Amino acid sequence: MSRTVRMKLDRLKELVGRRTHWQEPVASLKRMRDWVFKAEHILSGTWADCEEALTNATVAERFDRWCSQLAESRQVEGYSEHEQQCLEHFLQITHNLRPHLIHCYDVVGLPRTNNDMERSIRSLKTRYRRISGRKNWNSYLLRYGSRVAYYDCLVQQQGGEAHLEERLTHVSHQQWRASRAQSRMSPSESLKRWRFRHKRDLYLRTLELRWAQTISGS
Repeated sequence: MSRTVRMKLDRLKELVGRRTHWQEPVASLKRMRDWVFKAEHILSGTWADCEEALTNATVAERFDRWCSQLAESRQVEGYSEHEQQCLEHFLQITHNLRPHLIHCYDVVGLPRTNNDMERSIRSLKTRYRRISGRKNWNSYLLRYGSRVAYYDCLVQQQGGEAHLEERLTHVSHQQWRASRAQSRMSPSESLKRWRFRHKRDLYLRTLELRWAQTISGS
């Protein structure tokens, strides 16, 4: 065996040896991912033979039975300590959200996922980025709030912009002023929430300073 071939073989053995260290973590992640996929499969209703068989009762019975089986598997599957913690957290979350997860099957027209909403939000972002050339749309959203979604929805309805303009002619001056006042107040509230979440220490120090100035001024 030549020196070059031996070096390549040693390199290959080294790479394969590194991969063996990943096998157990990857297998563990796949097992935990299967929990999520199984829950999604049950809640989506794709397992039903016909649409009429999908009711809150049938989906709830199937989902609760699977959750019970998953909880019992902790005693026989031999999960690692990390998997035990993740499974306990997963079961706790599904238990807390259980009243809200299964509610759409007896309501006509109620979507079972938020995929349509996510696609609508993505289209709004894309349109603003094309218009402004900016990557971030936070300032746009803070300024106009939910109105960006209302406008997009109304324009896509039958009649388009002409129908929207005709509807706007029925808005009184008082209604417009009230709506403008509300829109000017909303960015301020949204900005306060953003500062409290992302720059909490600075925000609290600013409030303490303003409070101290108010007391000293009085």
